[in-house]
Amino acid sequence: MKRGLGVTSLMVVGIGASASAAMWLSSKPNRIKTENLLRKWKRKIKPTVFDKSEQLPIEKGGHPQPDDLEDNNMVSEGAMYSVKFYNEKMQ
Repeated sequence: MKRGLGVTSLMVVGIGASASAAMWLSSKPNRIKTENLLRKWKRKIKPTVFDKSEQLPIEKGGHPQPDDLEDNNMVSEGAMYSVKFYNEKMQ
């Protein structure tokens, strides 16, 4: 019986909280405050450095050009860094 009582009380608390939130959000200034707060939290959780329009499309992603020596050099240096790190870790 105790378990059923706990579930019922949780449902009552949930319904009460949602009713309170609905009443609080019925006011336009409160909706604006809440929207701004949620946007701020979203920025803290997932900071965006660039706008998506600046990130996409990626022109060179996954398609290395044999004639682009600077890019190939950068890729080879990156590959050697990970191999060196792995070798140092294993020894």
